[in-house]
Amino acid sequence: MGGEAGEIACDPRGMTGIGPTSQRPQRPDHAHGSQAEVPPPPASAVERANRLSAANMLRSLLPLVAICLLLVGWQAFRTGTVDPVREVDPRGTIRLAESRAAYPLVVPTGLPEGYRPTSVRTDAGSAADGAPVTLQIGYVTPSENYAGFVISDAIGSEAVDRVLADSTEEGSVELDGDEWTRSTTARGETALSRVADGATVVVSGSAVDAELEQVAAAVGPYSG
Repeated sequence: MGGEAGEIACDPRGMTGIGPTSQRPQRPDHAHGSQAEVPPPPASAVERANRLSAANMLRSLLPLVAICLLLVGWQAFRTGTVDPVREVDPRGTIRLAESRAAYPLVVPTGLPEGYRPTSVRTDAGSAADGAPVTLQIGYVTPSENYAGFVISDAIGSEAVDRVLADSTEEGSVELDGDEWTRSTTARGETALSRVADGATVVVSGSAVDAELEQVAAAVGPYSG
């Protein structure tokens, strides 16, 4: 009855359709009697080459990174050994103040090595003849602290009041034949002051008392 209508032909290979199949080949799973999926193929040679190239690039960059770190460290070491103190030459400003001042100018002279002037200023440039003149000089001391010198004949001088206002007198001290008033400023620093020929002279700062006294003892007539 192979020719009767509705009869389905039997494919000798057990396939009922014709043409290619899109199903992935299966392999028998003997444990469960089912079809197991075939594992994917191993990584291609191109992928392995890419991984090797990245590793080689990293190894080649490591020496460059090490050299850069050494250069940065060396530069930091050199910068750390540079003296941050910037000295100035106060002589020109002192001469200007001396030429305009109505009083005999006195300044620290002959200070031993280690006292370095780092700032100097005067208002003599804008002062008329006979007008008050103020001169200020700042020093870094051998202990790397600050000692400031001020001389002014201005009444209510800001530079003088900045030090002596609200200060407390603590007696006096004689230095190189001159008597100085010792005070403690509002900031807790020592100040030495005296009046010379109508001008107030002040030495003060964060330096220890011995260094401030050394600066005060060096104050004498300016000789140009």
